[in-house]
Amino acid sequence: METAYLSDRCRLVDEALDRYLPKAKIRPATIHEAMRYSLFAGGKRLRPILCLAAAEACGGSVEPALPPAAAVECLHTYTLVHDDLPCMDDDDLRRGMPTCHVKYGEGIAVLAGDALLTIAFEILAQTAPSARYDVGAYVTELAVASGSRHLIGGQVLDLEGEGSDVLLTPAQLRFLHESKTAALLTASIRLGGMTANATPAKLAALTNYGQALGLAFQVIDDILDVTQTSEKLGKSAGKDIAAAKSTYPALFGLEKSRKEAARLTKKAHDALKPFAKKGERLHEIADYLLDREY
Repeated sequence: METAYLSDRCRLVDEALDRYLPKAKIRPATIHEAMRYSLFAGGKRLRPILCLAAAEACGGSVEPALPPAAAVECLHTYTLVHDDLPCMDDDDLRRGMPTCHVKYGEGIAVLAGDALLTIAFEILAQTAPSARYDVGAYVTELAVASGSRHLIGGQVLDLEGEGSDVLLTPAQLRFLHESKTAALLTASIRLGGMTANATPAKLAALTNYGQALGLAFQVIDDILDVTQTSEKLGKSAGKDIAAAKSTYPALFGLEKSRKEAARLTKKAHDALKPFAKKGERLHEIADYLLDREY
């Protein structure tokens, strides 16, 4: 995939985030510093880039999709801040930097995550309605994906599965990752399509693409956790084994996990047939994620 495309989209997203977030010196400065520290610590900006690419695939432009793109990145970063807390995954490294609670303390990290979650919906509410989708539809889309039935529910299942002598079944593991990883990624893609007034058929195609891509992304994440270094990943490697988590490599081994990631990526590609050439960027992102090393 062209790195120039990814770099350009990252720049657009970062500029939007900088506009939407309170400046670091606005009182109380500590919370705004902590929010910005975590948000601008790096990262692939995968979810917002997918949001923008989905808008273009549906014949729309980037500008109307920037508010939801920024919103999903704020919400995603909140999940990382909270996931790293001692009461969750207890990690001290994220995106190659000390985690928010290491830098600012647990109390401020909790509040920074809360604030990023809250501002995500403030930003999302500024999205212009399209003919088929109003602001209420945008807000509902992100709220459902990030709530107890999906993202938070997936985190609960993840916590409950830690340290167990019995691994999850393949169906249980799939459900966990459909909830925790694929739901937010799919919502990001759907939001982009909604800003471009996607037809029901195209929105359904984007949904199928997102669900397959989200699962493929998680399989690769599980593989990288056991094959890469902390320096390469920008977060602590080997955490899944240490926590006795159920993962794709733990259940199926590395080779079968790689085949599953490839199968899911093909499924994502197949879902894009209704978009023809306009889905080219979404195709490229799917291949990029399958081949990634961090």
